[in-house]
Amino acid sequence: MSRRAFCRTAIASAVLLLSACGGGGGNVDLSPVSAAPPAPVDPGFVENVPFPAVAAFVDNAASNQQTNVTMDVNAGVRTLAGFRELWQPVVEKIDVSTWSGLPGQGTVLNEAIHRQNIQYVVDATTRRTAAQATAAYMDDRQNQAYSIVDGLGPLTAAWRAGSKATTTITGVPADATSVKYDDGGNGAGDAADPEFGSVVKMINAMRNNGSTEPSKRYYKYPRPYRWSTDVKVAPALEPAKSPTPPTDGGFPSGHSNAGFMNVLSMAYVMPERFQELITRGTELAENRILSGMHSPLDVMGGRILAQAIFAGNINDPANAALKQQAYNDARKYIMAQTKTDANTLNAYAHAGTAANDRYADRAANKANYLRRMTYGFPQIKAGNVPASVPKGAEAILETRLPYLDAMQRRAVLRSTALPSGYPVMDDPEGWGRLNLFAAADGYGAFTGNVVVTMDAARGGFYAMDAWRNDIAGGGKLTLKGSGKLALYGNNSWMGGTQIDGGTLEAASPGALGAGDVYVGGGMLSSVTKGRLVIGGNYTQLNGGTTEITMNESGAGVVEVKGTATIVGGTLRLKFGNGFKPAAGSSYAVLTAGARRGVYGSIVVDGYKATPEYGATGLTIRIDG
Repeated sequence: MSRRAFCRTAIASAVLLLSACGGGGGNVDLSPVSAAPPAPVDPGFVENVPFPAVAAFVDNAASNQQTNVTMDVNAGVRTLAGFRELWQPVVEKIDVSTWSGLPGQGTVLNEAIHRQNIQYVVDATTRRTAAQATAAYMDDRQNQAYSIVDGLGPLTAAWRAGSKATTTITGVPADATSVKYDDGGNGAGDAADPEFGSVVKMINAMRNNGSTEPSKRYYKYPRPYRWSTDVKVAPALEPAKSPTPPTDGGFPSGHSNAGFMNVLSMAYVMPERFQELITRGTELAENRILSGMHSPLDVMGGRILAQAIFAGNINDPANAALKQQAYNDARKYIMAQTKTDANTLNAYAHAGTAANDRYADRAANKANYLRRMTYGFPQIKAGNVPASVPKGAEAILETRLPYLDAMQRRAVLRSTALPSGYPVMDDPEGWGRLNLFAAADGYGAFTGNVVVTMDAARGGFYAMDAWRNDIAGGGKLTLKGSGKLALYGNNSWMGGTQIDGGTLEAASPGALGAGDVYVGGGMLSSVTKGRLVIGGNYTQLNGGTTEITMNESGAGVVEVKGTATIVGGTLRLKFGNGFKPAAGSSYAVLTAGARRGVYGSIVVDGYKATPEYGATGLTIRIDG
């Protein structure tokens, strides 16, 4: 097509639609590109994450019974096998008559880690504030299914109304130092309620085979206040201390286990608050340390076991219909109460502030979750052992990342797992190293061909999601469908990016990794506050759109390290966050090592403008 003919393609619209005929001078090549370069090379394989070659907890969950308390017959005990590297139980059977429940029996195998474990509790309880003591009391005496609901933030009131959950523990009684108070409420709520009962039933069902007693009886590790008189149990919890040490082991923490099973259940049906809820679960566990009742290793064991138990139950075919009904009913009720829909619920769920949502600070949640994964313990073994993903663990993410298939969710879990070598966490299957907070932020690395297909018509995360990890690897990302996927990380994957449908939103300068970017269809949207860097080549075909939002001069500019080949399609320039471009000013929107071809149309929202192509990019002049 000649330049004159190309210019005639411009048409009028509510915003100015520009042809490629402005600016550049006679020496600038404005000829269309007749043949597009090829898309980034398909790696030729999809990542496979095999099951570990050991007996799977999800296949043996029913063995976690108090009548089975040895590692060879109880899957729960086996899940916590990493503790055997630190502590040798005195006996390996349910008979506790030969165990006092006090230090001096059993053998500490890693004295440094054991000392750090108990000293952590000494320090935490010595520094404990009055507010922390109150929180520790509430999380101890309230049913865990009730206490963790505040992790829902703005959705808490609607959830409590739907579940009809009650508690009799509403504060610290004046005589709590001498009287033990038990919660007389109904835990997760009313299972018979016609609107929300399925949710309550599901939460209760996810605790099947969930006892920590078999593991406590097997490992026989004393509570921290029995190891050291310097551990200061919260005074209001003195009456809650067991008078029978032989039946009161510390590892793993039962409260931590129950709390984490409950938050995983709630996060399954309300995944918009997935990260906040699991952060709340780790907070409950930390309160067990602040109370003086448990040590860091105890609560780490409780979390690890809870993940396995939840996965065993969520994968159980007997619960298939219940989990789907609970998911549907929870969302129907909460959306009705909050006057939201599938596409507005997420925003509502995060509309709180620090004044009314203790988990409104995402960065703080992430830091706290990661800290509580290891509690500052050093790596005591090699830190470079590849992560394993337990069979069935992928189901934990099936509502949080619903547009991925099961194998992709396994790949997410493997790519976000913690390094090896930390105490307790190197269990045979890999439960200990799962970092669910990071997994909810999508992939940590691309291996092979990663094809993501989103569907805006289905709403929720199918329509829009954000990945916030720093994504590495040699794989390739391909986006299809009609939804929007936003990337926030400082990414470095090498295999390139192909957009065939939907919208890929680049929310950081390094969002698109180090490879080529190929906009074959759909939209590439740059909303970063800096320059969007494309490490390789950039190609846009006729069916594609590139959209740049400038919140200030230079923000969102697409900087291509290689060649920009523009076969056609649309470029749209928007202005946001109150930024108003000055008339007569020119703004670079595309820079490259070299530019070939021109856009079929250029749309500048709200302004008359002229495109000025150059040999290495495109500038837009604002005319008024």
